[in-house]
Amino acid sequence: MTNPTPPSGNGPFEPRIVAFFCNWCTYTAADLAGVSRMKYASNIRVIRLMCSGRVDPQFVLDALAKGADGVLIGGCHPNDCHYAEGNYKCLRRFQLLQRMLRDMGIEEQRLRLEWISAAEGEKVKTVVNQMVEQLQKLGPLGIPDKFKQWDQEMEELERHVHAQQQSETEVAHA
Repeated sequence: MTNPTPPSGNGPFEPRIVAFFCNWCTYTAADLAGVSRMKYASNIRVIRLMCSGRVDPQFVLDALAKGADGVLIGGCHPNDCHYAEGNYKCLRRFQLLQRMLRDMGIEEQRLRLEWISAAEGEKVKTVVNQMVEQLQKLGPLGIPDKFKQWDQEMEELERHVHAQQQSETEVAHA
């Protein structure tokens, strides 16, 4: 996941989506969609967790930093969590992540939370296809490239500060 998918001149941009799916509901629904031969975009890479409440905000930030254009979190419906309150913990973290990403200038459509039960394979298909379509409209996030740009800006700032300190030292000794 370290190399972002570049927009090719041969067709539309194909976004990379990392999905964190609850083992008991959303992952099972994705499996149902596959077994039922439902067609949905192949842009998604699923990471199975025992519960959506185990999605650490750092997982989402790392996925975006390593080239994902969007992150999808899927969990059990409210009051249906196999761990009682895991999806509520996920919801609180999701809201925190939304604010954090907004403050970073990242579009909120790049992060999505869906409650999908094990019997909702069709919903997995719909959600994945909708997210791919949304991300295609937004274009690549390109954070790995932005890191290079930010590093160059920091080096330039460092040179500027060093030069300013140098000239202040020369004025003080004159």
